[in-house]
Order: sequence, then C-alpha cells, then structure tokens
Amino acid sequence: MPLKPAERMKIPRQHMPEQHADARAHNFDEVNNGLPAEAAKLEAERCLRCKNAKCIAGCPVGVDIPGFVEAVASGDMIKAADIMYDANVLPAITGRVCPQETQCEVLCIRSGKGEPLAIGYLERFVADWAREHYQKKFDPPKSTGKRVAVVGAGPAGLTCAGELAKKGHQVTILEALHRPGGVLVYGIPEFRLPKKIVDQEVDNLKKMGVEVVCDVVVGATYTIRELLDKEGFHAVFIANGAGLPVFQGVPGENLKGVYSANEYLTRVNLMRAFDFPKADTPVIRATQVVVVGGGNVAMDSVRTARRLGAEPATLVYRRSRVEMPARVEEVKHAKEEGIVFEMLVNPVEVLGDKDGWVRGVRCQRMELGEPDSSGRRRPVPIVGSEFDIPCQIFVEAIGTKANPLLTQSTPELKLNKWGNITIDENNMTSIPGVFAGGDIVRGAATVILAMGDGKNSAGSIHKYLMNGKA
Repeated sequence: MPLKPAERMKIPRQHMPEQHADARAHNFDEVNNGLPAEAAKLEAERCLRCKNAKCIAGCPVGVDIPGFVEAVASGDMIKAADIMYDANVLPAITGRVCPQETQCEVLCIRSGKGEPLAIGYLERFVADWAREHYQKKFDPPKSTGKRVAVVGAGPAGLTCAGELAKKGHQVTILEALHRPGGVLVYGIPEFRLPKKIVDQEVDNLKKMGVEVVCDVVVGATYTIRELLDKEGFHAVFIANGAGLPVFQGVPGENLKGVYSANEYLTRVNLMRAFDFPKADTPVIRATQVVVVGGGNVAMDSVRTARRLGAEPATLVYRRSRVEMPARVEEVKHAKEEGIVFEMLVNPVEVLGDKDGWVRGVRCQRMELGEPDSSGRRRPVPIVGSEFDIPCQIFVEAIGTKANPLLTQSTPELKLNKWGNITIDENNMTSIPGVFAGGDIVRGAATVILAMGDGKNSAGSIHKYLMNGKA
C-alpha cells in the first residue's frame, strides 16, 4: 500500500556512504561510494509525488525525475533506467558532478520543511545499476542521410551527439585531445569522477553509432568551413569549451612552481601524473601549496594538492564563504580532508628564491563592500594588512576564457567582447548550419548547463537538417 505524504515526510534524507577523510586525503579513489539498494529505495519513498513537479523544470536536460524516482521506489530498475536514459545520455556523470542542490533539488517541495529529495544520489544509483546490469537499447532509427560534425568531446558535444544519433543522423565527434571527455577527463579529478565512468558513457554513445575521432584540432587540422565545404558535413556543432587559463597578473607569476589550474589538473587527471613514474607525465610535488580561487576548479586543485602530499594545502579566496561558488559538498569534503581556508584574502605577489622557484605568496586581507555586477559584495583591500604564506607551488584557479584558435580560423563567426561565440535563440551561430553551445558560448559554467546546451542544440540541428531552418 502506497505511503501517505505524512508518512513520507517522516523519512529522513539518506546519507551517502563515503571514504573516511583521513584515508581519502592520501589517495585518488572516489570519495562517495553510492547509496546501497535499501537506502536508495527508502530515499525514493521520500518523494511526495507532486502533481506539478517543479524539480523537472530545474533539470537542464529535462529528466522525468518523479517518474524514475517512483520506479526506484517500486523496485523496477529497468523502467528507472529507461526513463533516465531517454532524457540524459550521461547519467552516471551528472549523478556525480551536477550541482543538483542549486538545480532540481532546490525546487523540491520538501525543501520547505527539511531536506529535499536526494535526486542526485538516486540518479547516480540508477546509472550505476544500469552500467552493471542493463544496457539501454535504442531502436536504430531510419538513417536521415545527414552528417553532423561535433567539435569537442566534452559534456555539450557528447550530449548533442547522442541526441542526434537517436534521430538517425550520422555523427562524428572531433576531439583535440587523445581521449574523449573534455573537462570530464582533464578537469575533474579521479576522486570525484573516475575516468572509467566517462569511458563507459562514451562507449554507450559509440554503440548508438556515434563516431569519435581524437587528435583532431579544429582550427588547425580542419577549419569549420572545410568541414562544411570539403568534408561533406551538413551541419556543425561547436562545443570546444573555454580552455584558456586566466591569470591575476601579479608580480612573480613567471616563477617556477606557478601553475594554472588547467595545467595542474590536466597533468594529474588526464596524464595521471599522480601515478608517476608509471605514467609518463610528472607534476611538481610540494609540502606547501597555495591555490587561489573559490569555485569547484579551485576546490579540485587544492584537494589534489593535498593528495599529492601538501600539508598544508591552502585555499585563498578574496570573498567570504557565503559568496564562494563552489558546491557545498566539495567545501565540506575539503574541510574534512584538512584543507586550510583563508577567506577574505587575495594574493598580490608571488615570492621567489634566488634560483627562480616559488617560496611563498604575499597576500592582502580584504573586507566586503557594496555588491558588484555579479550581485556579490565587492572585496575591498585593507591597507597595511599584507602577510606571507610559505609555499613551493602556487596554483591560479580564477577562471578560463575561450581559446581563440578555432574562432580566429573562422572570421565569419561573430563573437562577443569576451571572445565567446554568439548564437541566436536556436543556438545557431552567424554561419548557417553551424551551431554552438557550452562554455564556448557561456564562458566557464557547469557540466549540466553544457549538456543542456547540447541537447537543445541537437533539437535545433535536427529541425535545420530536416526543414532547412532551425
């Protein structure tokens, strides 16, 4: 007999089992271990089965959340997986890295009186079950005879490719790196997203007919115009991300031991520098590391430094914890792992020794003034508050911007003042038949927003290919 709403409200939110902090601070194994089956079923029973479920509107890829949750509660895992994969081609990934707390979960009606439904935990549970027990079967659609090139095998490109394959188009993903996944493999650490998970999700797309070609740099190997005019593609989706690092511009940034977060994380994640010398690529290890920034990339960097032996690994951020954009769970895990947080602190100079190596960072304390254009209170320097933090590595994780390689080779592409590609309401660029989405349009954003762009773009590309207009 189904539980009544009052009975469901009495069920507490289930805890995600995880590695103990003392152990995980010294290894790269996944921190979260996933819900056990009984806990997942109990969590699913917490759903109030709203008639007008607001949570769906909070999901950028439009997953039928109440539908798959009810299937979990009833024990019908095949139905749950089918519902999930119908809307989301990468659920094992989003179940781990999507900020559900600010997307679907924040709209859960249970939030008004306690904790929301753990939608992310349940999404991961279903996806992990499917990886082990069930391969979603997609009925091969009749081929449209149309070919689409997707530039970039990150979350936007992978999602767009999967959605287009469902519609019968022949899709080829062109990836610049030697391994598909984009930020999922070079940016997000193994302890948050194991690379075998990404590989399995990519394999699922290949089984749907998606072709993935690596070591192809669009903008150098091919231009966008060549893909359309010479290679025979009928449409192109640009999803090459925003991979150019941003630096603060403070003195001493040319010292040895200064990394951008891009290089630091790519060496460790994609090139497996944490396993050197078994892996080919090294990374500098240090007993004292300072990372500047307040987002998830900064959190990933400082937690990586801790695992590589830094004690302390220190995060400096110019605002307070309230303004920090990093996920609540990541901050919690970082604190448990012994990360030192220096809030309202901003680096003003990197200090070096006589041999040109980093020996420390000079910082200045800040106070919060009036809100700036982002709505957050602007940090204001406190005169005479400078102090030094000793370190041998300094990592800058303050953002990224568009790499101009592709756009410079395609002058017809209209860009905004930040160098991002401009699109219309259908995600089409200034070139007919060329669409774009993800960070190359938005600037650095989340995995799930990029996936939403990929899915929306796939719909527009399909209309363009079938009707001649999006």
